[in-house]
Amino acid sequence: MLCRAACSSSRKLVPALGALGSRQKHTLPDLPYDYGALEPHINAQIMQLHHSKHHAAYVNNLNVVEEKYQEALQKGELLEAIKRDFGSFEKFKEKLTAVSVGVQGSGWGWLGFNKEQGRLQIAACSNQDPLQGTTGLIPLLGIDVWEHAYYLQYKNVRPDYLKAIWNVINWEDVTERYAACRK
Repeated sequence: MLCRAACSSSRKLVPALGALGSRQKHTLPDLPYDYGALEPHINAQIMQLHHSKHHAAYVNNLNVVEEKYQEALQKGELLEAIKRDFGSFEKFKEKLTAVSVGVQGSGWGWLGFNKEQGRLQIAACSNQDPLQGTTGLIPLLGIDVWEHAYYLQYKNVRPDYLKAIWNVINWEDVTERYAACRK
């Protein structure tokens, strides 16, 4: 019960790293019960220590990691290329979202690298069509817009899914792909 209460709170606290929008710092949530509520099975001192020290340390460390990650991304070549090729991160995000919403039926929205031009480009592919094989772009970031990717949670509201997907993109992986294709 101790872990279930603390861990479920943690899951709510931990949006995936990567969104470049402004983020608020995470805060330690209050427990929905008193530290002594689980006695005599788990005493108040253990609950207080676990919550106010251990859980708080995880929250604080998450804030530190996200801050360092944001700094690294903001100084990185990928973000500079996004700004150069799309004007800003927000414009890039809007364009990739719009292209992904506009895929008819099933397919993918992509951020790709055009090796000949040395620039980032956005594209969409239907069904299983591969990005590189159909456009020549090297895939950096793919957004799956097949209904199986979102239907159970978002039903047929693809824009809601695409709004949420930005919170789980692994920018470290995208950055590594970008660096590798530029060599």
